[in-house]
Amino acid sequence: MRVLIVEDDRNTREFIERALRESGYTVDATGNGRDGLFMATTEPFDLLLLDRMLPQVDGLTVLRTLRASKITTPVLILSALGDVDDRVEGLRAGGDDYLIKPFALAELLARVEALLRRPRSDSPVQDTVLKVQDLELDRLKRTVRRGERRIDLQPKEFQLLEYLMRHADQVVTRTMLLEGVWDYHFDPKTNVIDVHVSNLRNKIDRGEDQALIHTVRGVGYRLGPDRD
Repeated sequence: MRVLIVEDDRNTREFIERALRESGYTVDATGNGRDGLFMATTEPFDLLLLDRMLPQVDGLTVLRTLRASKITTPVLILSALGDVDDRVEGLRAGGDDYLIKPFALAELLARVEALLRRPRSDSPVQDTVLKVQDLELDRLKRTVRRGERRIDLQPKEFQLLEYLMRHADQVVTRTMLLEGVWDYHFDPKTNVIDVHVSNLRNKIDRGEDQALIHTVRGVGYRLGPDRD
């Protein structure tokens, strides 16, 4: 799941960003409305956390522009403006939820999870469940099964598996994984990918007759059945 944070207060932005990453989300962030609007209209996100009072372009203008452009990405408004009229204005502008600052981290994460559980008209229901052979990943329930066996994954392992399953039977390079799963937050020469893939392979393929995660030497990895 990919989340965009548009928040001008650096401490708040970095606090939310760190919490979401630790919860297994892929996160992009910016501190002004102009960049936030550009990112939200040119890149795919599953959720937008949007401050109301932003420099360059205010939050409600960003929100109204998104909705006028038929972009239905769920938006959680973050604001210190907590009067009823303020909340109503934000929701009528196109917001899906409204959280008043200061807020508890647990409540923020709960609201994020609730918004991501809602079905979207522009996203087919079957897209929430990914299947490759007998391997099944449910994005909403955050569960993974291989056959009848339930597999418990760490947040980053879940992200990695989701990425591989979305590119099933394709060769995925290390650079693609760094961009899609780690957001370039690691040096390309690090072995963090190898370690996570090894752990994931152990959980997915252990005890199975057919391996699904394959190393393509000198290139990257591929998830799918063996190629004869």
